[in-house]
Amino acid sequence: MDARDHRFDAVVVGGGQAGLAAGYYLRRAGADFVVLDAGTRPGGSWNEYWGSLRLFSPAEHSMLPGWWMPREEGREYPSAGHVARYLSAYERRYGLPVRRPVTVTGVEREPGGLAVRAGARTWHARHVVSATGTWRAPYIPAVPGREDFGGVQAHTADYRGPGAFAGRRVVVVGGGNSAAQILAELSEVATTTWTTSRPPRFLPDDVDGRALFAIATRRQRAVRDGSGAGAPGPGDLGDIVAVPSVREARARGALEAEPMFDRVTATGVAWADGTVLDCDAILWCTGFRPVLDHLAPLVPSAGEGRIALDGTRSADEPRLTLLGYGDWTGAASATLIGAGRTAKEAVAGIVADLEAEER
Repeated sequence: MDARDHRFDAVVVGGGQAGLAAGYYLRRAGADFVVLDAGTRPGGSWNEYWGSLRLFSPAEHSMLPGWWMPREEGREYPSAGHVARYLSAYERRYGLPVRRPVTVTGVEREPGGLAVRAGARTWHARHVVSATGTWRAPYIPAVPGREDFGGVQAHTADYRGPGAFAGRRVVVVGGGNSAAQILAELSEVATTTWTTSRPPRFLPDDVDGRALFAIATRRQRAVRDGSGAGAPGPGDLGDIVAVPSVREARARGALEAEPMFDRVTATGVAWADGTVLDCDAILWCTGFRPVLDHLAPLVPSAGEGRIALDGTRSADEPRLTLLGYGDWTGAASATLIGAGRTAKEAVAGIVADLEAEER
C-alpha cells in the first residue's frame, strides 16, 4: 500500500520494546497501522548495549504482552543479546508491520490528522505513537574543564566492554545501575575510581525488578486516585539492583564511591579541597534524555526535551501519544513489562477515539 495516498489509523515511531507493545495492541484491536523504526535490525537499543549487561528481573518477569520471554540457558537474569533476540522473535511472531530503516525527521499537523515525515517520504495518520526511547540522547553534565581533558571520554552509550580500558586508570561517573554493572567488570582489568553525586544506595539483595515494578505501580495508582502522593517509590529503597556481578564486586571492595569531583583537568579530575587524581579515561554513566526532536514541529517544547502530558497523551495535541520514556509516561514504562502495561491503556484510548470518529 502506498503511504503517500493512505491514512493509517496510527503510525508508531520506534520499533523497540515500547513500539512493539503498542503494535501488539493495535493489531489485536484490528487497527490499520505501521511501525517506523530507525534501526537496521530488530531488537531496538538492546542491540547496542554491552555484552555483560543484565536485566534486573528474571525472564518470566520481563515480558511484552502476549508472550513470555523464554529463559536464557544458564542465566537467571537475561543478557542484552537475549532480549534483542526475544524482541526480534516477538516482531515475527505477531507479524507486526515494521518498516526499517526509517528515521522520522518530523511530525506535523495536516487536514484530517498528522503527517509523519522521514526525509522525502510521508506517512499520514489519524494518531501517532512516539516510542523512540532515550538511547540516542546520552547526557553528560557540563562539568568545568571537561573540554580540556587529554584522555579518553566515553558515555555508557559508547561502552562495549572492558577490553578497551584494560591496564588503564578509569574514573567512572554515576550512581545508577549502569555505572555499578560496568564498574564491576572494569575493576577486574583496570584501576578504577567511582564518583557519585551522592553515596550509592544498593537495594537489598533479595529485591530486584519484580518488586520495583510493583512498587512503582502502587505509587502511580496512589497518586492518580489521590490516596497518597507520598506513597513509597522504588527510589525509596535504593537505586542499584544487586545482580550477581554487582554483589561479587561489592564483596571484594570494588564498589566504594568517592564524592563527585568539581572539575576536570587536562590530566584527570580535581575536587574543591585540592585533591587531584590523574586518569587515562573518564566514563560518564550519567543517563539519557528522551529523544523528542522529531516532535518539535508539532509540540515546540519537544525541542527542549519535554512534553506536557495528560496521561500518555500530549496535553497540546491529543492525537499524539508517548510511550516508553520513563515514569513520566507511565509506571516503569522504560522496562519491558512496564512498556506493555502502559501501551495497553494508551492503545485502548486511541481505539476509542477511532471508533468515535467513525460514528
